[in-house]
Amino acid sequence: MKNPIHIARAIRSGLALAHDPNRLDQVFELFDVSAKLLRDTETSKVIIEALRADPRGASAFVERPRLDVDLPYLRTLTPGTLGFEFAAHMDRLGLDPASIPKIEASDDFAYSIAYLYDTHDVWHVVTGFSTDIAGELGLQTFYFAQFPARLAGLALLGGFANTVFFSFEDRNARMTAITRGWLLGKRAEALFGVRWNDLWTTPLDEVRQLLGLDLPSIDSQLPKAQMPAPSVLAQAS
Repeated sequence: MKNPIHIARAIRSGLALAHDPNRLDQVFELFDVSAKLLRDTETSKVIIEALRADPRGASAFVERPRLDVDLPYLRTLTPGTLGFEFAAHMDRLGLDPASIPKIEASDDFAYSIAYLYDTHDVWHVVTGFSTDIAGELGLQTFYFAQFPARLAGLALLGGFANTVFFSFEDRNARMTAITRGWLLGKRAEALFGVRWNDLWTTPLDEVRQLLGLDLPSIDSQLPKAQMPAPSVLAQAS
C-alpha cells in the first residue's frame, strides 16, 4: 500500500508547481516523493527494463557511472566543447553542482533516478533547450519520448495546468517546445548511460552528431513564428 504521507506530499508539490513551475524547492520535493512512490512497483520495473533495452543503458546499470563536475577545470577548456559550454550554462544560471543534493544509488531504480538527476543540466546543453518553462517542458517531453518516464509525465501535467490557468498566452512557445522535445527524443539515440565525463573535451556539435541529436533538422520542421527563444547553446549549433 502506498504511503498516504508521500501521496499528500506529491499532491502538495504538484499544486505548488502548477501555480509556479519555477519553484525549484518543489521540483526537488516532487522528484523525491514520486521516486519513493514508484519504488518497488511494476512501473519502476517497466522503466528499468526499458532503460536496459539499450546496450548503453544495460552497461550503465552494471558499472553505474556518475557525473563528475569540476567547473574550474571545465572553464579552461576550448570554447565550443561540451565541458566549456556546460560550465557556461551553469555559470549563467548561477548553479553550483555542490549545492545540488546527491542521490545515493543503492539499487537499480535508485541509480536510474540518480543518473537522470545528476545529468539534467547536461541534457539541457546537448538538446539546446533553455531553462525557462517552455524549455523545461520540452526537456521533460524529451525524457518522455526516450523511455516510460512517469516523473516527466507528472511534470508535463503540472506544466499543462500552469499554462491553462496562469500562462495561456505562452501556450504557443510551450507547445512548440513540447513538439520539439518529442521529435528530438524519438530520433536521437538513448542518452541514458552516456558517460559525459569522457566527452567534456569533445566539441558540442560532434557530441550531438554522435548521439543523433540533429537540432537543425528538427527545428526546421517547427513553425518559426512560434519557436521558443533558443538558448545560447542552440544558436551555436
